[in-house]
Amino acid sequence: MIVSVRWKRWLEYMGVLFFTFHFSLFISSCSDDDSEDVNEFDNWVEQNDAVLSQWASNSSYQKFKSYTKDQVAVGKNSDYVYVRVVESGIGTEKPLFNDTIRVAYRLRYIPTKSYPNGYLVSETYTGDFSWKTISVSNLALNNTLIDGFSTAVMNMHIGDRWIVNIPYQLGYGNPSVRDGIWDGSNLIYDIALVDFWHPGETRPPFKSRKK
Repeated sequence: MIVSVRWKRWLEYMGVLFFTFHFSLFISSCSDDDSEDVNEFDNWVEQNDAVLSQWASNSSYQKFKSYTKDQVAVGKNSDYVYVRVVESGIGTEKPLFNDTIRVAYRLRYIPTKSYPNGYLVSETYTGDFSWKTISVSNLALNNTLIDGFSTAVMNMHIGDRWIVNIPYQLGYGNPSVRDGIWDGSNLIYDIALVDFWHPGETRPPFKSRKK
């Protein structure tokens, strides 16, 4: 009888140990999963600030100061857009502030673990880029566009395709002034300038000056 009681107590003790061990593994697993879910976009503004510092220190980028800033003073990192040229167009003429532009673009956030190319926010075309098949958008440069986008395009020529890195200070800000754009988000645009024209001029739909 004594042996039976001891055996019963031993089984109960082992059962408690078994349950405690597996429960601790479950909690640890859940904690790891939660950490992965939270950390990717946690401290989002700080992540974007860090990326801006990387852009500013990367000598391979061309940089252009916002047209809204003092062009004489050096300024801050957030006063500039940072450009990587993918393709170069022809000619010397550039769009002016009051012009209308015809562009194709893709907009992404900064790269993260789940989105190594950056989360896709919007685009004028789908699939691979091709000058022959891209869908375009006609945009008035003036005050309808963010400073960073206008600054970049006013330095482009027809046929240029640039990757344009825009600090959130020249984008939609922190907090964001546009619905659907996260607060404090740097913007990475892939922009192709198809055409532009001055006030009083027009262009037929789907037709532009050649690259």
